[in-house]
Amino acid sequence: MYDSIDELLTKLGLVEDSTIEWKEVRVPGDKVNAPARDDLADELASFANWCDGVVVLGIQDKPREVIGIPREKLAIVEQFVRDVCNDTIKPMLPVRVVAMELPDKTGERRAILKVDVPRSLFVHASPGGYFFRQSGQKKQMPPELLARVFQQRSQARLIRFDEQVVPETTPASFDPILVKRFVRTGEKVEDALAKLAFARVDDRGEVRATVSGVLFCTERPTDWLRNAYIDAVAYRGTERSPSYQHDAKTFDGPLDRQIEQAFRFCQLYNRVRAIKSPARREVPQFSAAALFEAIVNAVAHRDYSIAVSHIRIFMFDDRVEIYSPGGLPNTMTVDSMELRQANRNENIVSVLARCPVPRTDHDLRRQFLMDKRGWGVPAILDESLKLSGRRPVYRVVDESEVILTIFAAPEPDFEAQ
Repeated sequence: MYDSIDELLTKLGLVEDSTIEWKEVRVPGDKVNAPARDDLADELASFANWCDGVVVLGIQDKPREVIGIPREKLAIVEQFVRDVCNDTIKPMLPVRVVAMELPDKTGERRAILKVDVPRSLFVHASPGGYFFRQSGQKKQMPPELLARVFQQRSQARLIRFDEQVVPETTPASFDPILVKRFVRTGEKVEDALAKLAFARVDDRGEVRATVSGVLFCTERPTDWLRNAYIDAVAYRGTERSPSYQHDAKTFDGPLDRQIEQAFRFCQLYNRVRAIKSPARREVPQFSAAALFEAIVNAVAHRDYSIAVSHIRIFMFDDRVEIYSPGGLPNTMTVDSMELRQANRNENIVSVLARCPVPRTDHDLRRQFLMDKRGWGVPAILDESLKLSGRRPVYRVVDESEVILTIFAAPEPDFEAQ
């Protein structure tokens, strides 16, 4: 919206309306002191709650004229905007920030930032409450309007989250090489993307990538879904302390690649002991099949709408802990996980069931990453119990995170000579 200089200059000469807001920026040092963080959050949320809109930073309001942002401060201001969207607005608000130049009253070109705010599928709270746009101003939603907006958004979210469009994306967002993996011989790319729910037309008639499309067919899903990645840390000993950290890696990229890389990391630090009982045999700390299933399940079933958390894997001498954002789906409980099957991300699960298991020295008991028959949790429990003699433990914290603990096999009685 308002992507050209001429469009912005035309709007600059008119009164503010429901689609645009102008803000002066002051950065005396390395911190932004205008606009105020809470005020900017209220403005951005008012657009997201009501209609597509634009906030232009670098414009003096009275009299309204272009004063710009010092070019050396643009990165500071952009980070300020993203921090407001990620930390001050709940749930986090995805926006597009574009640097542009506009002429001031003398004709000198000044740098400004244009923040595009798409109408959201969520209702966003900001420090002042719940706002909407009316007659060029943000206004508090009265209770009856707030109730109606919540109802409308909840109906819109009947479309599963993993099939919702990601507002800032375009067909050019897809990586052709990653897309090619899912296109059958003779099939049109656009048909394959639609069939797999990787792309959809939004309510403005624009083709956008969906959450699933971003997660499988872009090189950096975190460009749009900030916490769609895995952190893995290996520790010496049994304490989670920087003093005992042995190695740490972050895995971004398509989900199937994240699974492969995280599994290889875990296997790198899955120590194997040689024992004689009476013949020599090798015993790993952790079952490779259980680790694989646990990582696949975490990636497949995490709640990708939670923007403030990501999957974390912590390896210790005596256990592995895997943290996955989101509570248990539907009416599933920790006690019923072994017996029931429930998918939060139907489309992600379906696509993972088409992705081949990476080559490995271990028997992972399957050909594709996902098994739709619900074998994952029983496999984690059974394989780990057989190896360590201890049943893995699932916990749910604050209905917002699932933690799985897999215990290591005990030290063998006889070391190989």
